[in-house]
Amino acid sequence: MIKLNSLQYPNVQNLHISNELSLGILKNNDVYEKLELEFKKAYSFKDLITFSFSQSGFLGLFLDLEKKGKIAVSLGESYAIIQAAKQYESLGFQLDWISLQKDGNINIDDIKKSNADFIFISSYIIDTFVKVDLEKIKTLTSAKLISNASADFSKQSDAIYFDSYKLSAFSLSSVLLFDNDLIDEQVIGFKDVTAVYTIFEALKNQCFETSQKEIFKAKFIEVFKDDIYFFVDSNQTLEYSLHFALKNIKAREIIRTLALNSIHITNGEGCSLGLSQPSRVIQEMGYEEVISRNAISLTFVDKFEEEEIEKIVKTFAKKYKQIRVLNEQ
Repeated sequence: MIKLNSLQYPNVQNLHISNELSLGILKNNDVYEKLELEFKKAYSFKDLITFSFSQSGFLGLFLDLEKKGKIAVSLGESYAIIQAAKQYESLGFQLDWISLQKDGNINIDDIKKSNADFIFISSYIIDTFVKVDLEKIKTLTSAKLISNASADFSKQSDAIYFDSYKLSAFSLSSVLLFDNDLIDEQVIGFKDVTAVYTIFEALKNQCFETSQKEIFKAKFIEVFKDDIYFFVDSNQTLEYSLHFALKNIKAREIIRTLALNSIHITNGEGCSLGLSQPSRVIQEMGYEEVISRNAISLTFVDKFEEEEIEKIVKTFAKKYKQIRVLNEQ
């Protein structure tokens, strides 16, 4: 299997949780507390809670933060956050939206205009993996930055959380790390031990291959010529990711046919193995839905020999031509 969608669909872990990690009122919970301390120390934060990585889970965070100040949300964040923010507005609360520009970058003017106390913004954009300079953002706002650190961790973030599904392939709770009483303390019995353990294990084992991006890009351009284009500048994306588009086909078509050859790619945050949803982020950048369906995203964890890269790219090209022919009939 050739896995080129690791940031969206990771390898499934074998779950084995020791009984010693179970929480109990009449026990000292030393093993769990050691695990939590190690997790917090690894990212230099003092506090940890778990919450549902879902619309309702993020809405709960918004309602907690609302007592302390105004919230802003980047449109480059996970769909669960976008859903929660819209529901938050429907309940009568106000928040600021940080839009995306046509080139995929954050709209800095929206940051400057916002008087938010908390901004949900990460060091990369979901789907395209365009890097966001949080250090620069910090010079434009006094807001606390709350970030998804599943694919990249920035020390400029004031709080970080993790997408358990993208790290472990299990839809468990998320972990939020923070300082200074940002969120109310969570009773130990309410913490999702399984999520804390699996997310931390996944992060410790996480690795990416940065040598493949430019090689694959050059080969794709050579083979596809005018049929390939780029929504975002590949020099601005995470070093182990490549985002591009192929003209006149829907990404799900090539995702499905490549999967038959055990080559796994994705076209969006929750879109892999031929699911029908187009990239939400590409649409937020100002492209029509039909164009957003061309988007393809690759992430690299393995190093391939040149011969294997050639084979992968040729398979891409062959499947692409077959789809184009079928679509024209």
